[in-house]
Parts: sequence; C-alpha cells; structure tokens
Amino acid sequence: MDLKKLAFLLKNNDIVLAVGLVTIVAMMILPIPPNLLDFLLTINISFAIIILLVCLYTKEPLDYSTFPTILLLATLFRLGLNVSATRLILLHGEAGNVINAFGEFVIGGNYVVGFVIFTILVLINFMVITGGAGRVAEVSARFTLDSMPGKQLSIDADLNSGLITEAEAKIRRRKLEREIDFYGTMDGASKFVKGDATAGIVIVVINIVGGFIIGMWQLKMNALTALSTYTILTVGDGLVSQIPALLISTATGLIISRASGQDSSLSQDIQNEMFSDPRVLGVLSGLLCFMGIVPGMPTLPFFTVGAIAGYAAYFKNNENKKKEAVEQAEKDASTKQEKMGKRKKKATRESVLELLSVETIEIEVGYRLVPLLNVEQGGDLLERIAQIRRQTALDLGIVLPSIRVRDNLQLSPNTYQIKLKGIAIESGEVYPDRSLAMNSSGNNESSRLTGISAIEPAFGLPALWIEEKDKDYAETYGYTVVSPSAVVSTHLTEIIKKNAADILSRADVQQLIDNLKKEVTEDYVADLMKDLNAGEVQQVMHNLLKERVPVRDLKTILETLSLQIKINKNPDYLTEQTRRALARTICKQNLADTGELLAITLAPDVENVIAQGVSPDGQNLTLDPDFTRRLLDNLNMELEKAISASGNQPVVLCSSPIRLAFRRLIERTYPQITVMSYNEITSNTKAKSIGVVRITNSALEQASVPNPITAEVS
Repeated sequence: MDLKKLAFLLKNNDIVLAVGLVTIVAMMILPIPPNLLDFLLTINISFAIIILLVCLYTKEPLDYSTFPTILLLATLFRLGLNVSATRLILLHGEAGNVINAFGEFVIGGNYVVGFVIFTILVLINFMVITGGAGRVAEVSARFTLDSMPGKQLSIDADLNSGLITEAEAKIRRRKLEREIDFYGTMDGASKFVKGDATAGIVIVVINIVGGFIIGMWQLKMNALTALSTYTILTVGDGLVSQIPALLISTATGLIISRASGQDSSLSQDIQNEMFSDPRVLGVLSGLLCFMGIVPGMPTLPFFTVGAIAGYAAYFKNNENKKKEAVEQAEKDASTKQEKMGKRKKKATRESVLELLSVETIEIEVGYRLVPLLNVEQGGDLLERIAQIRRQTALDLGIVLPSIRVRDNLQLSPNTYQIKLKGIAIESGEVYPDRSLAMNSSGNNESSRLTGISAIEPAFGLPALWIEEKDKDYAETYGYTVVSPSAVVSTHLTEIIKKNAADILSRADVQQLIDNLKKEVTEDYVADLMKDLNAGEVQQVMHNLLKERVPVRDLKTILETLSLQIKINKNPDYLTEQTRRALARTICKQNLADTGELLAITLAPDVENVIAQGVSPDGQNLTLDPDFTRRLLDNLNMELEKAISASGNQPVVLCSSPIRLAFRRLIERTYPQITVMSYNEITSNTKAKSIGVVRITNSALEQASVPNPITAEVS
C-alpha cells in the first residue's frame, strides 16, 4: 500500500513540487543528519549539472522558459543546504563525508594554499560570471522591451497584407509576449545568482570565524586543531555550495547571451563560426610551429597543437571544396534547366495558360508500377529514361524534350501508356514483381516454365511473365529475361524512333542550329542559313527522321540545303539530295552482320511501270490495283526468303527517280523496311543482291494499259 502511495505521488508533479518546497524551508529550521546531508548535496550538484547541460543544448531561450523559476528553486535549495551544513559545522564540528572530502582534497595538507584557491573560485563566481550574467540580463530585458512596439506593428502589417493568417498572428503575438516575460524575469532572476554568491561569502566568514571561536571556547580545542577542523569544513562546505553556484551562474550566462531564433545548438554554431575558415586554422598552425622553433620555447606542445591545427585546416579546406563543387553543380543544373525546360510557375497561382500546354512525350503508369519510379525501392525507370535521351541524341541527332512520368489512377494497376503530344498512342502491361522471359532461341525443352502469357510490347514477340525464382531456370534454356523497367524503356525507345519526325519541333531545330554555332563560327552558320529558314530545315529533317535517317551531321545537312535550295525549293527534292550527302550514314546503319549491304532490287520492267505512274511533280503515284497487289505480295515473299536465309533485314534498292514514290507506296505495309537508291551507295560499301521483285508479263501488260480503276499513293 505504501508503494502505491509513493507511485501516486511521483505521478503528480504538483504534489512533489509542493512537498519539495516545504522540505527546503524546513531544512533551514530543522537539523539534518550528516548522512542525509550527503545525499542532498549530491542531488544539488547533479541538479546544477543538468541545468548547465540543458542551457548548453538549448537552441532558443524560449525553449527553456522555466529557467527563471528553476533558478529561484535551485538558489533556495542551495541556501537551505548552506544553513543545514553551517548548523552541523558549528554544533558538532563535522558535516558529513561530502563536505569533509571536498575540503581535504582542495587543501591538500596546506591550509593557506587551499584557502587561497577557494577564495579565487568564490571571486571568479561573484565578480566575473555572476556580474557579467546580471549585466547581460539587464541589457537584454531593456532592448527586448524597447523593440516590442516595432515587432507588434510588424505582426499587424503582415496580417493586414494577407501574408499571415489570424491564427499565425496569434501565435506570433504569444511568442512575443513570452519573450518579453522571459527576459524581464531573467533580469530579476539574475539577482538571485548575485545574492547567492554574496550569501556564500558571508556564510564562509561566519563558519570559519564562528567555528574557530566555538571550537576553542565550547569544544575546548586548541587553536591549531580548531583552525584545521573548521578550515577544512568551511572550505568543503563552500566548495560544495560554490561549485553548483558556479555551474548555475555559467548556465545563466549561456541562456541569456544566446541569440534567439537559432537553428542549431551552441556547439554547432561555434564550430560553424569559429572553425569553418581553413585560412584561420592554417595561419594558427604556422604561427605555433614557428613559436616551437624559437630558442627557449617548449617544442613538443607547440608542434603538437600546430600539427592538429594544420590537419584541421587541410580537412576543412577539402570539405569546403566539396561543398562548393556540389553547390556549383546544383547551380549549373538549375541554370541549364531554366534555359532548356519550362519555368516552374508560382504554386499559389495557377495560370489558365498552363492548362493549355501539352507535353511532347509523357508516360502514365498504374499505381502498382509506381515503385519502378522510386529509387529507394530499387526502381530504375527514371534513370533508364535519362539514358534513352542520351542515346537518342547519339543515334538520331535530336534532343528529346523532358519526358514526364506520372501515375494515373484511371489506368489498370499494371498498365502504362505512352502519350505523344497529349494523345495516348501505345500502351502495355508489366508486372513489377516479375520478369519478362522471351524464347529467342526457339528451344522447346523448357515446357515446365510457367508464368503469365504476354506479348512483348515493343516487337510483338510472345513471352511469359515469370517469377524471380524461375529467372535462372529460364536463362539456362536460352530465354531472354528482362526486368519490367527494361520492358517499358525498350517500348519507349521504339516509339521514339518511329515518331521522331513528329517529336522534332521548329524550336528543337533552332536549338540545334544555335548549338552548331558553338562548334563553328557564327558567320559560317549565318552564311549557310542565308537562303534558308528553320521551317525549311525542319521539313527536310522531318522527312529524314520519318525514314529513320539520323540528322546528327547537321553541318552536312545545312551545307547541302544551302546549295540545293537555289535550284529547287521542293522539300522532297531537297530531302533526296540530302540523303545522297548522308550516304555513308545511311549505308552504315543498314549493314548486315557480315559487313555487307544486303538488298532486294526491283526488276527493270517493274521500275519502268512505277516510273510511268509517278506524276511530273513527283508527289503522286498512280498504279493499277492488281499490279500493286502483286508487287506487294512478291516483295513480301522476297523479304521472308531473305530474312530466313541471312537472319538480317535487307533494304530495297531502286533507281533514284522512283525511290521516294516507292517508299510511300509500301510505308504503311512495311514501315520498317529501308528503301535506298543506287546513288546512296558509297564506293566502299559492298552491296549484295539477295532477291529481285518480279511481276509476270501479263500483269505488266495490264499495268501498262490505262485502267479507270487506279491506286493513288501520295
């Protein structure tokens, strides 16, 4: 039952505080046994250390707003212990083990030296720390009160202008009131510290003089014994009292000299403000080492401290360089993003014009695919997209705009869709906890492999979504196993290649032209663009990219256009002439694994029929429907034979006048087939014919006769 009552008392802080105050007052009246006094003195020292450490780690004075009250309680408790110790010293000539141990330790057998050291400690506390803390508290309170009207007006102005709400204004006013109360109270509380130091000096004088008299007259001690006994007890009592007083005085100075509104602790502020400049530490190191070599000076301490300061300067200098490099990189990235991307608008106001903007390329994912975007969860999709942008610049010679990726709750959980200029053009389904396995080797021995049947979205190959535990098994049987992020990124890459012509804008072309000015002189580019404009260059680059011809060699493209545009401004004509100038590039990208250019050619009579159907302006092609059907069927047959025989996709070779018309004829059926003219084959390219598209004589004769039913391709 007694334990339950004690637990109840400990849970009620108000009762404990009231009992403590009554106990402190009772200590000044009632005698205390020496053993109990030892415990109370230990508690007093511990309490002072806690106060000092709390003040040291407090970031803002208002965080320790109860400090004035705690200061009063600590002073009252210490004075009560002084009275109790004085009573024991004067009555019995002893005051417990703590006071006796402190006295003997400081005196150390020499009463004069011990008393002098004790006197110095008392004077340091009274004259230096206590006096300075009292003055700082007085000045802080005065300046805080003087600044109150200005701070109040500032709060009212912010409230009237709408910068803060009424609730925020109340919080700031309450904080201002607490700040005024704190510094005003601290001004008075600092007097407790000063009065406590004064009382400590008076008590010391009373103990040593009164004890000497009582020891000689009442306790019948000789003069030397009385002086020795009461000096030890007086110095011990004074130390036990003055050490906590010194700690609390120091804490008072810390809390009132601490500037308000700091974001870090005192130790962190000192480190940032005193030891952040390596030049200061370097000069200190050099000066100490110089003093170490001066004759008569102790070399070891100067060299040791100098070496420590030098190492600190070196370490701090490297750290500052790293910070500057990071800040510069962030600044450069921010500047580049501001030049190349769209500016972020203010979050508080949304412009109607922003709703009209359309992202060039955008990826939307279901909620189960969101981990693919989170780097902390192992997602690497964003990194792969960044690599796609770099690879596209190398392969096609264009700079992709920023690709926006976001979640869409309206999609199925495992579905993603790719948008081009706001319109969804293709979609796919991936499983983030599985891998996609494709049987590229045609091995049928892996029938035990199970998973979710799927079609690879980029190339349309049959595949399985398998669990991670089956990954090694699938690779053993020749399956190609890829991650979900790889599936999405590969699909995106193919879409970019197919739609590169639509992605390239006039602004992108102008940016590429401006970038060329950095590689060569501006006058040179200006001369090339004298008869050209960005729109005409864009049209030619659009035609090239439509047939997957890279436009990275912009210098050659502009040189060709600047010459040919004086002859004919037709975009088709300019495109064909540019293709001839880029022949090396076109040949290289279509070479087979053997280094040869595998080609399917058109029979001469087939070319003649096609040439007859091309309009004079080269824009339209008119052919007999039956001839067109037979032509496409025979082309398909030759392509299948060539691919099965060589394992590579061949190109179609034809004469230059019909190349563009024939390409437009088959592009819907065979968008992946490259159509080249004989003029686009370079001298060092080894071309090999692996098939010829022929049409029967009857079909040729029918195609050469005018027919009212014709097929027109433009």
